[in-house]
Amino acid sequence: MKDTIHDVIIAGAGPVGLFLACELALAKCSVLILEKTEDPHSPLKRVPFGIRGLSAPTIEALYRRGLLGDLELHKRLKNPHQNAKQGPRRQVGHFAGIPFHEGDIDSSQWKYRLPSSTDTSLISEMEELETVLTRRAEALGVVIKRGLAITGFHQLADEVTVESGDRYFKSKWLVGCDGSRSVVRKAGGFEFAGTEPQFTGYTTLVDIADPEKLGPGRVVTPTGMYLQSQPGYVVIQDFDGGTFHGSEKPITLEHVQAVLRHVSNTDVTIRALHIATTWTDRARQTTAYRNGRVFLAGDAAHIHAPLGGQGLNLGMGDAMNLGWKLAAAIHEKAPDGLLDSYYTERHPIGAQVLDWSRAQVAIMGLDPAARALNVIVRDLMNTRDGATYFAGKVWGIFTHYDPGGDHPLVGYSVPNFELEDGRRIGELMRDGQGMLLDFDTNPSLAGIAGKYGNQIKYVQGRGKEQLGLSAALIRPDGIISWASDGVPDCSELQKAAARWLL
Repeated sequence: MKDTIHDVIIAGAGPVGLFLACELALAKCSVLILEKTEDPHSPLKRVPFGIRGLSAPTIEALYRRGLLGDLELHKRLKNPHQNAKQGPRRQVGHFAGIPFHEGDIDSSQWKYRLPSSTDTSLISEMEELETVLTRRAEALGVVIKRGLAITGFHQLADEVTVESGDRYFKSKWLVGCDGSRSVVRKAGGFEFAGTEPQFTGYTTLVDIADPEKLGPGRVVTPTGMYLQSQPGYVVIQDFDGGTFHGSEKPITLEHVQAVLRHVSNTDVTIRALHIATTWTDRARQTTAYRNGRVFLAGDAAHIHAPLGGQGLNLGMGDAMNLGWKLAAAIHEKAPDGLLDSYYTERHPIGAQVLDWSRAQVAIMGLDPAARALNVIVRDLMNTRDGATYFAGKVWGIFTHYDPGGDHPLVGYSVPNFELEDGRRIGELMRDGQGMLLDFDTNPSLAGIAGKYGNQIKYVQGRGKEQLGLSAALIRPDGIISWASDGVPDCSELQKAAARWLL
């Protein structure tokens, strides 16, 4: 019997691997996910451990694929840092533990966001997100095999053989979405360059005999930081150079109590330790995202401190960017260089997030220079322009690629234009196709779109707000690759289409 050869094998059934699988399956590719854990459920994926902030690009991606409405947690759970009674001073995010507040953010400075835009940030839960993505992936025909850890692979010119113990699977492509200790990354010989950690972070669920000895919320001390945001939920940062996390020693009650006492400068007593995990601010990124028929995405390609929750969002952006490009290659509709653009577009975004993480660690340090920087940044964030800038960076508002073209909107996520008949662009993108948006119903544009068949959806009609545009070419991931304010230059449109579509 001939072995089944899938178009793509994905290592890892976390949110990044699942979302990538959904993108590929939406484009009619056959996908197999191999996940090392048998049980997808874990206390670390549920509230409060599994709480994650979704940034604007992730929210847009989920909305454009019809998945946002399936996430319920953000509808019933307030941000744990927020207090509804605070009104306009409600905290909506932070940088290095320094809060920025809703009333200080001037969203009018983000000129490409419309009243019909999705939220800039939402709260989600890892387990719920994975459940929603798993349900969609399976409905699209993705095969998920759990309890099968990838142990190695071998690639030829036209296929990859993946090993899982004594079992073998074949595919045309392999994508490692298997986390910070990625087997695919190690077996593929990817260089993982970066910087070493300054602290060990602890996320714990404990019973505390005398919780009144600890301050509420995030508390910075001369020896570190701790956060007590819910009963028994304690996060600690101990500036030990990441020594304990690197040692892989068991996390005992006695050890957590000793660290908490050291950081809090109290004699607080822990009666019971229910759950504990450690993490660091180690910041590393692979120098390449592709080796032949093997790609990396998510934490397999980049790791950093989980400050501000940007790791999940960075990985989801990888999946959205890679999915349609890899599908085009599978269907032999990828122009030269399309697959290479995954690295050229996503690696700089990852590098920015790593630097953003390092900057946060730098001003959370214990030395006088770090304390002085912290005061200056805090003052800046308490201004309207400062809060707007930091919120825009944390929420991914400024995410931008360079796909070529002079129009100021090119390279940015398409605004969620609402047409006069009530249709919204985000809702028209659920099939994963590219789109030619024609506000002026130009016959020449309709003819160009027709040449590309189902690669481009032609959408015409006036918009309630057009931001001065007459037309725009939108990639399947929602990025504008060409735009016009007046009479469209069809030759430039055709050049842009040829660059991204075969």
